[in-house]
Amino acid sequence: MTPAQAELQIDRPRVADGAALWRMARDSQVLDLNSSYSYLLWCRDFAATSAVARDGRGEPVGFITGYIRPDRPDTLLVWQVAVDNALRGRGLASAMLDSLTARTVAEHGLTAVETTISPGNTASERLFTSFAQRHRAPLEREVLFATESFPDGPHDPEVLYRIGPLSAPATAGAADAPGSPASH
Repeated sequence: MTPAQAELQIDRPRVADGAALWRMARDSQVLDLNSSYSYLLWCRDFAATSAVARDGRGEPVGFITGYIRPDRPDTLLVWQVAVDNALRGRGLASAMLDSLTARTVAEHGLTAVETTISPGNTASERLFTSFAQRHRAPLEREVLFATESFPDGPHDPEVLYRIGPLSAPATAGAADAPGSPASH
């Protein structure tokens, strides 16, 4: 764990965090920005399968939103990952993903993680590839939604990354790639 990570706490989001999560998603300039209302609902309804990193003052500086797939109750789908601009490249996204996964495995018996990544999102590709390596888990990729599937204009395809079955991490404290606002 780096000194920057030691000052941070990773836990469940609260409704009061919704506005900060929305701002981080907006400021990432990489993530698809959902309505502010959706981030408030996410913090209320999916807190058990999401994570927020807090600085020493308790302010959110990173988040992961996720949910358990209804048709695959052993799978955590990671929806969005964002890290405050000032903290990117310090391993925070990896630390949040490992923490969230450990919690959801313990609480829900999950054995797999999925996410979608647009081609060219190198930070996300590195984050999830290194996660699979740390957890000694196979990684499968396939196009989930092709470009023509999106009705609202040009959108890169979304490639599904399926990681599992999960094992305990091989090493602790592995750093993620610089600039880690991840998926979507």
